[in-house]
Amino acid sequence: MATTPTDPSTVRVDGPWAHRDVHANGIRLHVAETGNGPLVLFLHGFGQFWWTWRHQLTALSDAGYRAVAVDLRGYGDSDKPPRGYDAWTLAGDAGGLVKALGERKAHIVGHGWGGLLAWTVAAIHPRLVHSIAAVSAPHPLALRREIRRTSLRRRPNNQARAIGTLFRGQLPIAPERWLTRDDAVTVEHLMRQWAGRGWAAGTDFLAATERYRQAMLVQGVAHCSLEYYRWAVRSQIRSEGRKFSEALDRTTPVPALRLHGEQDTLMLPATAKASSQWLDEKAPLHMLTGVGHYPHEEAPDVTNQILLDWLTGL
Repeated sequence: MATTPTDPSTVRVDGPWAHRDVHANGIRLHVAETGNGPLVLFLHGFGQFWWTWRHQLTALSDAGYRAVAVDLRGYGDSDKPPRGYDAWTLAGDAGGLVKALGERKAHIVGHGWGGLLAWTVAAIHPRLVHSIAAVSAPHPLALRREIRRTSLRRRPNNQARAIGTLFRGQLPIAPERWLTRDDAVTVEHLMRQWAGRGWAAGTDFLAATERYRQAMLVQGVAHCSLEYYRWAVRSQIRSEGRKFSEALDRTTPVPALRLHGEQDTLMLPATAKASSQWLDEKAPLHMLTGVGHYPHEEAPDVTNQILLDWLTGL
């Protein structure tokens, strides 16, 4: 079935926040922001856009923070250049955005792919980072190790099989068609597979996935979102992948918080626990009962309280 491209401006959802464009690292990034105070920068995950942080934007701004959620490179109403989907450039986008927003440092909160970027920004640009909070995002080297270690293991706890979408995305053209067919129904199917059972059965889930399906139909988003995965796999056999691993293979130089759902079937809880090798003893892990891959949407009140307690403690 043919699909009609979505106007990029439709991701500028109205609410108690302001939309604007910010130029950083050579591209234009769309952000939604609200509040005043220390900067908290939110980075979304695969198949989503800034709106995934709607609950956190309001909660943190009410608590005295400047909360900013960005459409990452290639997503939403941000630029979609043909290149730049490697971790180095994406980390530069986030670091450049902190400076472009007029701040010296930021607390960075990332989910999924955005969480992997949070770890990366902390390692590569530590002077721009106060702290990180990784939501459903193990340390990149823990994820790589668990994929390799469990690739021949039967379920459960097979991280290689759990993240199989990463490998499916290596083919040309076909994955883009797979993501966008039938008005991007694949986005809903993937999120239902990865979400906690309770949230996936509710009406809020359907309302959220309808927005993400529309956002996936913005011209170029399907291709750009898959380029993240393509770089992640192909870099493993290139020198840039080795250099990336060397840059991250040390204790994370800033305070780190981890939130994870015990029902996460994409980034497995065992993989989240394996991140401890790259952390000091002051890096708490909160494992949320009955929650899947989307704690900030499935259990926003709990997630908000954990974030605020963490930031207040810092």
